[in-house]
Amino acid sequence: MKMLDLEIGPLAGDAEARACAEMMSSSDPWIFFGRTFEQCLARVTNPGGEVWVAREDGIARGFIILVLHGAFVGYIQVVCVAADARGGGLGSRLVRFAEERIFRKFPNVFLCVSSINPRARQLYERLGYTLVGELDDYVMRGQSEFLMRKSAGPLDEFRPESERSPTAEEQSLSSRGDAETRRR
Repeated sequence: MKMLDLEIGPLAGDAEARACAEMMSSSDPWIFFGRTFEQCLARVTNPGGEVWVAREDGIARGFIILVLHGAFVGYIQVVCVAADARGGGLGSRLVRFAEERIFRKFPNVFLCVSSINPRARQLYERLGYTLVGELDDYVMRGQSEFLMRKSAGPLDEFRPESERSPTAEEQSLSSRGDAETRRR
């Protein structure tokens, strides 16, 4: 399915949170793990995560939850795409959006993928993620979570975007913008 007029923005209110929770609770791996609508709603509305929603013509078609604190800063906690929107690149677009957001501040993006979800693992590998390790019996006995990582380099060499010097191109664009502002 091709996405038309897709925009990604922060979660917008209770009705959209409920739509995202419904999307999540009605698809795997959350069905497999027995997650209820209420549990999914609690995850979507947890203030510890940043929720970004992909909307097509104003309707939620997928969302992503990021965790930007803790041991694995830059963690993609949830990627969820509406069943009828899968296979059209929306999941990849959400992950790329998350990477852009995370790589501004941190050198690594982490995520876990369930052993019952081989298509998602293949997607993450195509997007450049590598396996860090396997967490046996992490969510459910007999199942594993695979911790994956995409890196821009080691922690000791990384400088957040706010501490980096602008490139010559960025300086040129900024100068042109300043000149435009002064002319007005």
